[in-house]
Amino acid sequence: MDRKQPRLGTVQETLLIPLYARAMENRKEFPLLRDARAEEIVAGIDYDFARFDGLPSLTGAMLRTVLFDRWVADFLAAHPDATVVEIGTGLNTRYERLDNGRVRWFDLDLPDVIDLRRAFFADTPRRTMVAASVTDEAWAAEVASRTDGPYLLVAEAVLPYLYESDVRRVVDLLSDRFPGSLLALDTAGPGFFDTQEEHDALSKVAARMHWCCPDLTGLDAWRPGVHVLASHTLTSLPHPLVDELPAPYQEMLSVLAAQRLPQADGYRLNLLRLP
Repeated sequence: MDRKQPRLGTVQETLLIPLYARAMENRKEFPLLRDARAEEIVAGIDYDFARFDGLPSLTGAMLRTVLFDRWVADFLAAHPDATVVEIGTGLNTRYERLDNGRVRWFDLDLPDVIDLRRAFFADTPRRTMVAASVTDEAWAAEVASRTDGPYLLVAEAVLPYLYESDVRRVVDLLSDRFPGSLLALDTAGPGFFDTQEEHDALSKVAARMHWCCPDLTGLDAWRPGVHVLASHTLTSLPHPLVDELPAPYQEMLSVLAAQRLPQADGYRLNLLRLP
């Protein structure tokens, strides 16, 4: 298909890292997941993706995506007519990977990101793009008015880039509008947060994390009743999931786990139930 290649403009470059990770993974003989659509999108964007070639963080981004995908798939298996909201969707293709033919899906991101996204995706009766900040109450009111739930809210590589005051506002907003819902998010503790200037991928882009979260149990002080259902580092993923990974990835995770690197232990993938 002939298409004018969109330029990034003010879109944060961080959304391109997981996109490129999936595109490169799709070329492997034994990948963590298949995502041919990611390859198509990379080819359609005027950007020097080569700066990310060979970075270990591409593998980290893939492992995070695999776990988040599993949480979404398990949720839809239990609630096939549920609603999923991708917060900070970027150029994600999770819907393409996991659509069960019944789910109601919303892709939420800032207006400039949604403008870029519309070059590659279109709304459908069950899938809607929403241009808004996650801190804006209007989008949550719209989604809640159009659906009944249950809800899974997926915030992959989003909340650490907000300031703590805004994260608190988001937790309150989601709890008020979608009580009892599940929230999947990643958090950066000191071991990861304090080394981001030397991070192999983040050092190549302008965006920086602003919210350091040493301990998720502190969320209960913000919003009593928040319950942590699961919390993993990249080297302590659920055993059933690790057992399904290609052998080279299992071996790599075993080596990394033995090293107990602060950067690895300081980054967590979490599943919460909101009060």
